[in-house]
Amino acid sequence: MLKGKLKLPLPVPDKARRAFPDRLGSLVAGFDGKEEEYGGGSDLVVFEPGEELETFQPNGFVSDKESDGVENFVEESDIKVRPRPEKDGAGPVSTVQVIAVDEKRSDLEYELSRPEINLEKLQRIASAGLPDGGGLRATAWKLLLGYLPTSRDLWEKELTENRQKYAKLKEELLLSPSELTRRKDEAFSYKEQHVDVDVDGPLRRHEISQEDHPLSLGKASAWHQYFQYTEMVEQIDRDLQRTHPDKKFFSGETSFSRKNRQAMKNILLLFAKLNPAIRYVQGMNEVLAPIYYVFSTDTDEKNAANAEADSFSCFVRLLSDSVDHFCQQLDNSSVGILSTLTRLSDLLKANNEELWRHLEFTNKVRPQFYAFRWITLLLTQEFDFQPILRIWDCLLGNPFGVQDMLLRVCCAMLLCVKSRLLSGDFVANLKLLQHYPDINIEHLLRVAQDLSPDTSSYRLSP
Repeated sequence: MLKGKLKLPLPVPDKARRAFPDRLGSLVAGFDGKEEEYGGGSDLVVFEPGEELETFQPNGFVSDKESDGVENFVEESDIKVRPRPEKDGAGPVSTVQVIAVDEKRSDLEYELSRPEINLEKLQRIASAGLPDGGGLRATAWKLLLGYLPTSRDLWEKELTENRQKYAKLKEELLLSPSELTRRKDEAFSYKEQHVDVDVDGPLRRHEISQEDHPLSLGKASAWHQYFQYTEMVEQIDRDLQRTHPDKKFFSGETSFSRKNRQAMKNILLLFAKLNPAIRYVQGMNEVLAPIYYVFSTDTDEKNAANAEADSFSCFVRLLSDSVDHFCQQLDNSSVGILSTLTRLSDLLKANNEELWRHLEFTNKVRPQFYAFRWITLLLTQEFDFQPILRIWDCLLGNPFGVQDMLLRVCCAMLLCVKSRLLSGDFVANLKLLQHYPDINIEHLLRVAQDLSPDTSSYRLSP
């Protein structure tokens, strides 16, 4: 399922130059330390269930006449997970490349060792590509997402506080109703033991409240909420089983892969419970996967052990920059998915009007037929896993935010297959863009960074 109906009264800010919003939905309370907004202490937190999420149908953006020709070619779900096999081996590496990688690693290590991190310099380094291994990418991403402050002296304090908050949220929100009832019983028994036994009167009896009864249909019932989320939990499990099936980190029945999937499941479920109007949207597992992989493979054992907590915070920060794309009420607003797709079209027109006219008018291959998945899943379904990490370095390293660079990369993807698109018809071009071919990632990113920033409706970073 793709589209959620947002029920929270969220403001509609101007996001043209916003990089990373700090909060999302009811998560504000959890990370501001306002325990009273969660009901205080370990009391059961009650969340109103979100509305049913609707499937995003590309033919909803075209006329009835056009949709007749589209429905047989557009995939049933534009966000469907598409497996892309990893390449078994890499090509030969030259001495010059080795030296360049070593220099890049040295520059990054020096920058991360400074008492005060120069964020602009770190963004430039990341845009050029972060080195694999050693935990450098994990630390850099945490800084670029605003999870770590630029002052190194504050790192330990911030990490400890955020990890403790996550543990508390997890303890309160991911318990089954039976466990919650057991804890309430223990608290009641403890209270009864301290009652004056000399007081005359009938024997006290602990009755099950309406909210705690398994057959209760009330929205405030813990069991009602538990059953409501059962279907969503099953969907998350199915999606996690399909997450990068070629990588042993995610796939298989080893204790290692099961542990990783369980951690990701906790993150996605907690996000859904904190944001009931959005809940879990199919494909969020693909957005989470690079973050959790990078943090979990950190060579720092303490950081790796806390990858789940760190990934949750960074996942929220990353997703909050594009959450409006899942809100149907905002589709026609300046921050909705239609507006973003229009910006992509305008960007293509500004950089290659010939290709734009061919796709828009000759072929009628509109961005909503192929770019919805590109944008909502941050290109995680279009490339192999390692290139995805490289692309994300560039996305996170953009000082104007992920969405700014994402539109550039999407436009560059069109320009890099220009000749094939100009010679193709509707069917051929749709298949090409829905199953994007292998490409030199560095070339793609250079094209993206060199694009003209001016469009009629949206100004990208200069």
